[in-house]
Amino acid sequence: QVQLVESGGGLVQAGGSLRLSCAASARIFSIPVMGWYRQAPGKQRALVARILGGGGTYYADSVKGRFTISRDNDKNTVYLQMNSLKPEDTGDYYCEATVAGIEYWGKGTLVTVSS
Repeated sequence: QVQLVESGGGLVQAGGSLRLSCAASARIFSIPVMGWYRQAPGKQRALVARILGGGGTYYADSVKGRFTISRDNDKNTVYLQMNSLKPEDTGDYYCEATVAGIEYWGKGTLVTVSS
């Protein structure tokens, strides 16, 4: 079982930056897929960015060029650097890890971007 704890959310003005962290209870070098999801108010949870064990990444079109996902295997932590934030980036951000076909989720961290 993998436990995930997100941190780094907060209130920021449009155009600002935040860095989210996801600390895992397991050695993440053995986790093939980890990702960040966002749930905006009144909407379904949606994939924002994903990173593979080999370092490959995927980004939703809405965040390409603004967000960067990375992983530090030594710290068992995945990061999401968010730049040029927009009000539409507001939402709860969740970290996810897929291990042997099982999805594990953190409890989320709230990001609010004011206009």
